[in-house]
Amino acid sequence: MRTQADRSTGPRQHSDLLTEEAIRDDMRYLQLLAQTYPTVADASTEIINLEAILNLPKPTEHFISDPHGESAAFNHVLRNASGYVRRKVEELFGDTLTRREKRELCTLIYYPEQKLALIKAEQATRRSRHKSKQKRERAVHDFYATTLNQLIKVCRDVSSKYTRSKIRKALPPQFEYIIEELLHESAGSMGDKKYLYYNKIIDTIIETGRSEVFIAELCRLIQYLAIDRLHLLGDIFDRGPGAHLIMDTLCRYHNFDIVWGNHDIDWFGAAAGNRACMCNVLRMTLRYGNLSTLEDGYGINLLPLATFALDTYGNDPCEVFKVVNLNEEPQEDMKTERLMSLMHKAITIIQFKEEARIINRRPEWGMADRNLLHLIDHGAGTINIGGRTYLLRDTNFPTIDPAHPYDLSPDEEALMHKLEHSFRASDKLRMHIQCLLTHGSMYAISNSNLMFHASVPLNRDGSLKEVEIRGKHYKGIELMKKTGRLVRSAFNTDTAPDERLFAIDYLWYLWCGKDSPLFDKDRMTTFERYFIEDTTAHTERKGYYYKYGDNEQVMDLILDNFGVTGTHRHIINGHVPVRTIKGETPIKAGGKHLVIDGGFSRAYQPKTGIAGYTLTFHSRGLELVQHQPFVSAEEAIRRGEDIKSTTQIVEMSQNRMYVKDTDKGQQLQKKVEDLKKLLFAYRHGWIKEKL
Repeated sequence: MRTQADRSTGPRQHSDLLTEEAIRDDMRYLQLLAQTYPTVADASTEIINLEAILNLPKPTEHFISDPHGESAAFNHVLRNASGYVRRKVEELFGDTLTRREKRELCTLIYYPEQKLALIKAEQATRRSRHKSKQKRERAVHDFYATTLNQLIKVCRDVSSKYTRSKIRKALPPQFEYIIEELLHESAGSMGDKKYLYYNKIIDTIIETGRSEVFIAELCRLIQYLAIDRLHLLGDIFDRGPGAHLIMDTLCRYHNFDIVWGNHDIDWFGAAAGNRACMCNVLRMTLRYGNLSTLEDGYGINLLPLATFALDTYGNDPCEVFKVVNLNEEPQEDMKTERLMSLMHKAITIIQFKEEARIINRRPEWGMADRNLLHLIDHGAGTINIGGRTYLLRDTNFPTIDPAHPYDLSPDEEALMHKLEHSFRASDKLRMHIQCLLTHGSMYAISNSNLMFHASVPLNRDGSLKEVEIRGKHYKGIELMKKTGRLVRSAFNTDTAPDERLFAIDYLWYLWCGKDSPLFDKDRMTTFERYFIEDTTAHTERKGYYYKYGDNEQVMDLILDNFGVTGTHRHIINGHVPVRTIKGETPIKAGGKHLVIDGGFSRAYQPKTGIAGYTLTFHSRGLELVQHQPFVSAEEAIRRGEDIKSTTQIVEMSQNRMYVKDTDKGQQLQKKVEDLKKLLFAYRHGWIKEKL
């Protein structure tokens, strides 16, 4: 644990700014500012408002990485704010409610409609013992009154960091006035008349039959206020079944940003028309038998692939390409599993051919060693890689012509044309990609925290590595900026055709290129992992960033390069699952480097021993939350079970942090300074008030 000294430096001094020379230098800007604040009263009121905001506690930021399509676990972590809601309930009702009652209240906040339906059914059974209708109605009234009072208390507490104006904007329109009244009046501290007023509001909500709707809105408001800003550190997509559901949640979310991961970039490529990326997206989903994102989420038509696979590989056992089942539920029926295995092999072979086209088109990327199909000895059933001969696990290659191994067969070409059309025609995919472009980037900086998904390429000595892109060299932040521009160029129809084609190809390079900040390994051994039993052929050497992850000096070098300032600054990334089961820790380099991929994906959980990390940064400091596997939302609702989480303090402040200590606070401070200059100009007659 690191202890943070008080970050606040106290009120800034403005007297040196309020000189005639400084004011006259800013006159054009001040005249524009005067259009918004046309009088001394307007400018003064805004200064008072901003100074008050600057002295509110710092709102909570929430960091999540690598959900990999696990939408149920991801949504639950958002609903419980990594255990924050549960901790608040414990603080508020620790001595007044039983353990079961607190658990039930938390579950209600997470899943209001579903939990209410279950509670009503259970209570109806219990109340049937009452012979008196009046007693039954009284029991219902008491339940709603108690629940409403409890939720208002929680909501009042989580809203305490915000201005009334901000809370008002978050309120549901139909209950805006009522909730505002209840939040800013405490029944326990009222006089008799006000107490009656407060209770009458509660009674009227119940009597008019609006209790359930009101409870649901209060619960959503608590969820909303528990997290001020969400930072998602990439890899929304991959093997889990609900990446499209995660994207639906994000596109509706109130305040978030994303740094793109390698799997996200793969989907970018597929949406942009990169055939190699399309094949890889299909291969990964078929490998894990999770087709819901493709079919249900984005309407990708897989019938042409199924037909081609049956026609081409119908008699192939496809042992190497069997579906990997990550779920505890029974697997698909045998015919469906068999078909997915055939489709899996078919698209994998096409992927190798499509990748070769890009590799041959971009020789400067130095990836010719990834073209392996011409090295196959079809007669012997072997392949020679790097001077070593390996026995192949599968030797049935009906679409590979030994004389022209990288040419698509006519049927393969026709299939790819159909698949390309299907990806390009998906309105839902286009909408989600636009959301990722709007809210996303290669890196982000927030309150002295530098965020990216995987790495910053480094040299052997830990210095920043120069990477060549189209004849120019980039490193560190400039590499990230250039890469981000290329990603956007792939979707910009105004980009010159040659530049756009390069950008679309580069999306694939970002997925698996050795100098990609989203991959940063010497090679991706997809072919070897499928076809060669010898695991020594599967080795992928990581870049030097992963070697220096626990080196404080190198982390400082990167932070300096990105212009991240502050006494307590951090690099936060995901991408590489932390193997907690083997004693690995997510806290590195003396607390300056935090790796928060702990295994949201079920595929990683046997290796990590847990089901993910999340990080919260609130007014008291940084807390790392370690999560155990999430069973299902249905189980959480039925049994009141939350994700079992353990909180580890990373860094705590000796004094509470306030808005003035944040990036937003610096912006507001600058606005206060400008408004004080405007007041000076008004009072000296340099700008006339518009009364």
